[in-house]
Amino acid sequence: MGKSWKNPAKAANAAKKGAAISKLAKEISVAAKLGGGDPDANSRLRLAINAARAESVPKDTIERAIKKGTGQLDDGKAIEEVMYEGYGPHQVGVLVECQTDNRARTAPDIRFIFKKHEGQMGEQGSVAWMFDRVGLVEGMAPNSDCDPEEEAIEAGANEVEASEDEQNLFSFYTDPEDLDSVQKALAERGWEIKTCELSYRAKNKTENLNDEQKNEVYEFLDALDDNEDTSRIHSTI
Repeated sequence: MGKSWKNPAKAANAAKKGAAISKLAKEISVAAKLGGGDPDANSRLRLAINAARAESVPKDTIERAIKKGTGQLDDGKAIEEVMYEGYGPHQVGVLVECQTDNRARTAPDIRFIFKKHEGQMGEQGSVAWMFDRVGLVEGMAPNSDCDPEEEAIEAGANEVEASEDEQNLFSFYTDPEDLDSVQKALAERGWEIKTCELSYRAKNKTENLNDEQKNEVYEFLDALDDNEDTSRIHSTI
């Protein structure tokens, strides 16, 4: 006999997994579009494929995403990268990078999330001035004895920060034009590269928020991240 009810938690988990796979596939398509379909010659594509495999994305889904990006598979839905910016709760500056095949769907969705959380989506340039364009390389240290500051100097990075969430994970910041050379230098020195991409870094952090205000901002950022077209979020918090 079939069930007449559904487990809400199970359905929610399945929906989240589906959304995650969709985002990973979009990143693969965009990476292939920008840098070609050979992961050995395209570091962004290689990292995107590795991330997809880590999440058990089916092989055929990965292959289709690559073909879509390189133009070998035309389903009439070209994916493009767009960015929206604005202020979240308590005037926290936010940049939202999206990968979408339909701007007419994505823009209203993102605007609704801003409004729902008492924020306001702004015009192009209204918040971007609060951020620097940087290269970002995230990597796992080869051993617990290495000096990240020294590694950053040797690799040619400008700054390095330790992750607050994961031990031995560090973020190296570079000039955009030095991104590839720093990534290669760290890999040669034994670092396990997790991320290599152009990014944005807040010039000044929003301070003087109490715990309740911070939680309101985090809920807003989580809502943005849950949107199916969101790929990356940068904020001043």
